[in-house]
Amino acid sequence: MSDPILFDRQAAKFETAARAMLERHWQEDTRAIEPDLKQKEAQRIIRLQRDAAQLRQWLAEHQEDRKGAKGTIRKSNRTDNESAKMATSKGVIQGYTGVAAVDAKHQIIVDAKAHGSGSEQDALMPTVEAIAPQMQDTTLITADAGYHSEANLKALAEAGIAALIPDNGMRQRDERFKAQRKYKQQPDPLYDKTKAKPSGLYRPKDFSYDPATQTCICPAGKRLYSNGRHCTTNGRTHHKFQGARQDCVPCPQRKQCLRHPEKTPTRQVAFFHKHQSSPLNYTEQMKQAIDSPEGRARYAQRMATVEPVFANLRHNKQLNRFTLRGQRKVDTQWKLYCMVHNIEKLAHHGYAQ
Repeated sequence: MSDPILFDRQAAKFETAARAMLERHWQEDTRAIEPDLKQKEAQRIIRLQRDAAQLRQWLAEHQEDRKGAKGTIRKSNRTDNESAKMATSKGVIQGYTGVAAVDAKHQIIVDAKAHGSGSEQDALMPTVEAIAPQMQDTTLITADAGYHSEANLKALAEAGIAALIPDNGMRQRDERFKAQRKYKQQPDPLYDKTKAKPSGLYRPKDFSYDPATQTCICPAGKRLYSNGRHCTTNGRTHHKFQGARQDCVPCPQRKQCLRHPEKTPTRQVAFFHKHQSSPLNYTEQMKQAIDSPEGRARYAQRMATVEPVFANLRHNKQLNRFTLRGQRKVDTQWKLYCMVHNIEKLAHHGYAQ
C-alpha cells in the first residue's frame, strides 16, 4: 500500500527545489553579466593601438635584424625574436637548435651551443672553430646530412680538416639500404597535400636543334631565337633559346610546353654542348670519399658516438624542450645539461675515486 504522508513530503521537496531553482534563475537574470559594449570596444581600441606602437618601435630599432642569411626578410617572433621557425616531425615550431660536438672515444661533449636558426648548416663551421684547440692531426669530423652544403665542404677543405658529411642521397647509393623503403612508413593518403607534378610536358629532346646552323624549332613548328650561345650552368656551357611572344601566347600547345601557362608567356630551352665533364666540386669529392668502403665504415661510427649523447639528454634528463626564451638563456640551459652529462661520464669512469 502507498503512504500518503510520504508522497506529500516528496511533493513538498519537489516544490521547494523548483522554487529554489526559479529564484536562482531570477537572480542570474537581474545580474549584469557583460560590461557595456562601448566600454569593451574602447578597451579593444586601446589594446590594438598599444600593440601597433610596439610593432612600429621594434621595426624602427631592428632594421638589420630583419634580414635573413640570403638578404631576404626574416620572419620574426615578437615573444622571442632570436628564435627561428624549424621544420620537425611534428610540424613547424618556433625554437632553437641544440648543437653538440662529441668525442668519439669517451662521449664527452667538447662544445655545445644553442642556435636560433632553422638551418643546421650555419652552425657547422662555428662549432669546428670552437673545438680547434682539441683537434689533432688524426681528428675526423663527422656530421649528419643536415650540415651538408657546398660552402661548408669548401671551408673544411681549405682549412685542411678531414670530414665526412653525407648528402641526402647517400643511402640511396648504398646497397645496404636497398630495402629501406619496405620499412618506411607510408604517407597518409587523407593527409598527403603534395601536389602532383605535371607530366607530359615537352622536353628539350622534343625540340629540333641544329648545332651547325644554331637554330631551334619548337614542336609547333615555330622558330625560337637565340638567347645566348655560351651560357654556363654548373660549369657546363650551353646554347639557350627562347620563343617569341607573338608565337607562344596564341599557341594552342601552351599547356604541353609550359609548366605554368597562365603566368609564363614564353618557353625557354637550353642545349648543353656534348662531351663536357662536370667540374669535380667539393660535393662530388665528398660523395667519392663517403661512398668508399673506408668512408662508409668510419662514418657508421658516428651513430654510436653522438646519438647516445642526445638520447641521454632528451630521454634520461627529460630535456624534451627548452623552457626559456632568448638565445642567451637557452644557450645557458643547453650548456648546463651538457655539463651534467660530462660530470656523469667522468664519475662513471672513476674520475671521482
